[in-house]
Amino acid sequence: MSAVEPLVLAHVIRDVLHPFTPTVSLRITYNNRLLLAGAELKPSAVVNKPRLDVGGSDLRVFYTLVLVDPDAPSPSNPSLREYLHWMVTDIPGTTGASFGQELMFYERPDQDLAFIAWEFARQYHLDIVAATYFNCQREAGSGGRRFRPESS
Repeated sequence: MSAVEPLVLAHVIRDVLHPFTPTVSLRITYNNRLLLAGAELKPSAVVNKPRLDVGGSDLRVFYTLVLVDPDAPSPSNPSLREYLHWMVTDIPGTTGASFGQELMFYERPDQDLAFIAWEFARQYHLDIVAATYFNCQREAGSGGRRFRPESS
C-alpha cells in the first residue's frame, strides 16, 4: 500500500489536501506510541504535544506541521471545517531529528477565521511533502470530537 492510499481512502486527499507525492518521512508519536495512519485515539491520548521525527538531509530546509479537524465540530455538522488546532513552524529537515516539548506550538488565535490547508500551503509557497491522520473518538462521559491532522 502506498503512503498516500490511506489518505485517499479517508478523504484527507480531497477534503483537506490536493493529491501530492510524499517526499519526506514523518513519524509522530504520542506518549511514546507511534501514530499510524487511521489510528483510533482517545482525546486523553493526544492532550500532550507529540514528538516529531521529520526526515530530510538539508539543515537549510524547514517544515511546517498543522493539525486540522476537517469535520469539526462533528462529522454530521462540519460547520467549522477546517478547524486549526495548532501549527508548528521552522522544523529543521534533518534525518533522525526529533522534537518534543521544546517545539513552538501556535494555538489558534481566532476561532472565527477559516483555515484551508491547501490554500495556506499555496499562499506561503509550501509544498505538501508528507501527511497522516488519526480519528479521535469521545471518551465515556466526555464531549470529545473527531480529529484528523495534515502536514506540510
